Amino acid sequence: QVQLVDSGGGSVQDGGSLRLSCAASGRTVSASSMAWFRQAPGKEREFVASISWSGGSTSYTDSVKGRFTISRDNAKNTVYLQMNGLKPEDTAVYYCSMTNAGARYVYWGQGTQVTVSS
Repeated sequence: QVQLVDSGGGSVQDGGSLRLSCAASGRTVSASSMAWFRQAPGKEREFVASISWSGGSTSYTDSVKGRFTISRDNAKNTVYLQMNGLKPEDTAVYYCSMTNAGARYVYWGQGTQVTVSS
């Protein structure tokens, strides 16, 4: 049974920073790509960032490039999302996700709320 536990969300002012964490258990994290998605009220869930199993390859949606950094610590089975320069449009519930053996994002955390006020 794979379990992902998201944490680190909160409320910050425009321009502030937060660091999200996702702790995984039940599956060897080092064998999986991991990603962060987000869902704002009334909108579909969207991709934010991903990182390969080795950490050597990352990808970001254009709106967060230069502000967010995804990283992972396979020894701790944890992936992080450092978010700097937060904007009100970053307000959403953030979910971490992990791929299965077929490289599809099928495992999800419970989500953590990020609220950025102007």
